[in-house]
Amino acid sequence: MKNANPVSRQTPGGRGAGTGARGAARRVIFALVLAAALGATACGKKPGGRLPAVPPSPAPAAGAPAGAIPRYGYEVLAAWPHDRGAYTQGLVWRNGVLLESTGMNGESTLREVELKTGRVVKRVAQARQYFSEGLAVIGDKAFQVTWQSRKGFVYDADTFRLEREFAYEGEGWGLATDGKLLILSDGTSRLRWLDPTTFAVVRTVEVTAAGQPVSQLNELEWIGGEIWANVWHSDEVMRIDPATGAVRGVVDFSGLLPAHERRSDTDVLNGIAYDAAEDRLFVTGKRWPWVYQVRLTVKP
Repeated sequence: MKNANPVSRQTPGGRGAGTGARGAARRVIFALVLAAALGATACGKKPGGRLPAVPPSPAPAAGAPAGAIPRYGYEVLAAWPHDRGAYTQGLVWRNGVLLESTGMNGESTLREVELKTGRVVKRVAQARQYFSEGLAVIGDKAFQVTWQSRKGFVYDADTFRLEREFAYEGEGWGLATDGKLLILSDGTSRLRWLDPTTFAVVRTVEVTAAGQPVSQLNELEWIGGEIWANVWHSDEVMRIDPATGAVRGVVDFSGLLPAHERRSDTDVLNGIAYDAAEDRLFVTGKRWPWVYQVRLTVKP
């Protein structure tokens, strides 16, 4: 179910940004030029009243039809190189770098990635039997879950030293944190809050849009008091009220990765990270050549 099948809405791709050293160099140059042109490095400071990357989402009225839920588009501020061999399952911004969980049996890793170059600074690989999924960080601990093994790993977030393993029921898809508890998705409409020490389920919430369950919730990120969840095999990200599970907004990332950048192994949008200190929102996908820095726009 969570394999590398092509995206259902995928447009066949061309040669993309190139491969090998020449392709990597072109990607780095492109990213730096684009960042300079758009002033991306200053986006968190919002000079001259610049709009925030993530505008607050109003709560929809009770019983409001689906069409009444606010919808957002996006503006690309920068595109940073990304290992297009990485089957991204989780993405976290921490201390000036990206932490990334990659999946597939025999390819699953935990990585520290330099944003501007896409260089993998360090990594640790999981055993072949594990298909790694979501990632979250609380303090100096990095938590990583697996798809169907019902097993997670706790690492020292600085050294990547494995400290312990833990178990949970069902599948593991996305993982996030509100700063105190872990939040786990399992491909259904349910989110579970786990104690990060005992891994006991503290509470559960069902995610709904206008009263209807929203299933296949995948990668998660905590942003401004909301849970953001991408819906597998779609270009949509839900902005979820953690108290009620109600969808407060829908972000449409259609067209983020251009058709000419797609290859036969390019897969779905997956990977959301937020730099709260600088108000920077990052989005990528499985085997995508770029990590995009974006700012939301409100759809009419």
